[in-house]
Amino acid sequence: MVLVFSFGTVWWEKLVLLCDAHTHFFSRAFFELLAKQAVGANGGDVESRLDAVREKAGIEIPDTTPSDHAKRWLTEFDRNGVDQAVTFASVPGEAASVLEAASISSGRLIPYLMCDASSAAGIDSAVNGLREGFRGVLLFPAVHGDPSDPALDGLYEEAAAKKAPVVVHCGVLQIRLRDLLGVRPRYDLRAATPVAVSTVAERHRQTTFVIPHFGGGFFRETLLAGAQSSNVFVDTSSSNSWIATQPGSLNLTEVYRQTLAVFGAQRVLFGTDSSTFPRGWRHDLFSAQETAVEALELDPADKNCIFGENLQRLLGG
Repeated sequence: MVLVFSFGTVWWEKLVLLCDAHTHFFSRAFFELLAKQAVGANGGDVESRLDAVREKAGIEIPDTTPSDHAKRWLTEFDRNGVDQAVTFASVPGEAASVLEAASISSGRLIPYLMCDASSAAGIDSAVNGLREGFRGVLLFPAVHGDPSDPALDGLYEEAAAKKAPVVVHCGVLQIRLRDLLGVRPRYDLRAATPVAVSTVAERHRQTTFVIPHFGGGFFRETLLAGAQSSNVFVDTSSSNSWIATQPGSLNLTEVYRQTLAVFGAQRVLFGTDSSTFPRGWRHDLFSAQETAVEALELDPADKNCIFGENLQRLLGG
């Protein structure tokens, strides 16, 4: 049983599990791969590029092995009462590091692989990743193209066979580390709509699709996708700064209220989008969501679904 106390509340004592459906591992390999891209585009050397990230953003670059970095994440989870967390290999070249980390975590780190869907080789690599132990896939359609492209059908079929969720990032996409390194890709939000997720979800009814960040600004479209397709889920991760793009006086409690009215508690996955140190696991985002959900006075069973049980059920736990 997870025991988390905050603001004098007591219902968190009833949480069976606390599982984070959206974090990024960000190993040494991840930073080096981006730095090498920056060197190729802008010159310089890898270490000077990494130094720039440290100085401009105050981000720690891991100097440790993937296993040691995993232990640091596990210490964060212990400190915050987190039982398990999805952790993304945020570029394909980070895959080996994330699998190594997951292998020493006793199941607490759940590895997902980012798929470069812009090429057949990238799609094949993601299919092989699922066969080699990754538990889910992450797509960035604003960078790599329409998620409803038939070229991805084989990946979706493999995901269904492995009971591996497909996370499709919709809406605003900001990758701060790429911006700092000067390797910002071109983003095309026309491909990053939840409507496209529903289109492919209708074609692949046995595959589970997850729209993170409540749709990243495409909130109404996320609700439409959830209403149309029962195999579409939503995750609650990030600071949800996209709310500022919405008309009216929308706030996180109202976002949760509308989301639950459409998806029900069984298709909502708690997440934080935690990624770097020294910040570590985003307890501040957990607290903000805790407050938002408390205001709705949900049944404890529904809270348990959102904050842990849904993720375990999706992954066959």
